[in-house]
Amino acid sequence: MLEKKTGILLVNLGTPDAPTTSAVKRYLAEFLSDIRVIDLPRIIWKPILHGAILPLRSSKVAKLYQSIWQEEGSPLLVYSLRQKEKLAQCFPEIPVELGMSYGSPSVKSAIDNLMSQNVTDLIVLPLYPQYSCTTTAAVYDAVTKVFQRMRTIPSLQFIRSYATHPAYIQALVSSIESSFSEHGEPDRLVLSFHGIPQRYCDTGDIYQQECEKTAQLLREALDFPSEKVLLTYQSRFGREPWLTPYMDKTMQQLPAKGVKSVQVICPGFSVDCLETLEEISEQNKEFFINNGGTNYHYIPALNDSQNSIDMLKLIIKGVIK
Repeated sequence: MLEKKTGILLVNLGTPDAPTTSAVKRYLAEFLSDIRVIDLPRIIWKPILHGAILPLRSSKVAKLYQSIWQEEGSPLLVYSLRQKEKLAQCFPEIPVELGMSYGSPSVKSAIDNLMSQNVTDLIVLPLYPQYSCTTTAAVYDAVTKVFQRMRTIPSLQFIRSYATHPAYIQALVSSIESSFSEHGEPDRLVLSFHGIPQRYCDTGDIYQQECEKTAQLLREALDFPSEKVLLTYQSRFGREPWLTPYMDKTMQQLPAKGVKSVQVICPGFSVDCLETLEEISEQNKEFFINNGGTNYHYIPALNDSQNSIDMLKLIIKGVIK
């Protein structure tokens, strides 16, 4: 009988290998082909994806990536790797690997690395605080797809979400309080979560409920008027209704209501990426300022901060047998 050995797999969404049109096109093709992300019939979706979206959007998205690309690479990968490295220091006897649902390093390569170290008990932590079929379930699919090709699979501890975990809420509170201390209290604190189609929630996805639970706990924990904490959803794509209120519309409308200063945090993003560094920090700032706002500050994701690592360590310790 094999000696019991635990391994930890962190999984995030993924990123292009380079901020080029060809790399972005490869990445988007993989990402947008996942039925968890876009659930239209393949016979309808594939021609739209390959005939219109990829040819038209890849170069535009590549330019956006170029604006945020770091010397070490894509911010999402850079910060995720730092999280992995720091967590490995927290668990010196347990191998820790990072995989991406789309792009590199793949979930398969990460699991292969863990299995080569004789792991018998696998802990999978998707780096999405709030569960969604579009993200967390896609990680489960990727992991079990690798299992399908293995003669012997490890036992599995799959952490579905940590939207209400006390350490997660406290890490966000500390980040917000630090921002308030540095920049002063704003007229509104805006919580911007990634959006998904409303239809997904209407048919069973609990994502909206999880976002609302996180927002409720933050309102209760912060020494800041709860009515001044707004919840919004960003990054909508396509024509069908997504979760509301929309972040961009909110930023365009707030100044007319007398709101002149906002601070924005994205609690659903474990690390900073295109959607936070470009869409929130840049695009939505322009919407707010151009419509009469005065002060707009983006509060960075938890990234590889000590609060982030302490939180992830506690979440993992909670499932280690």
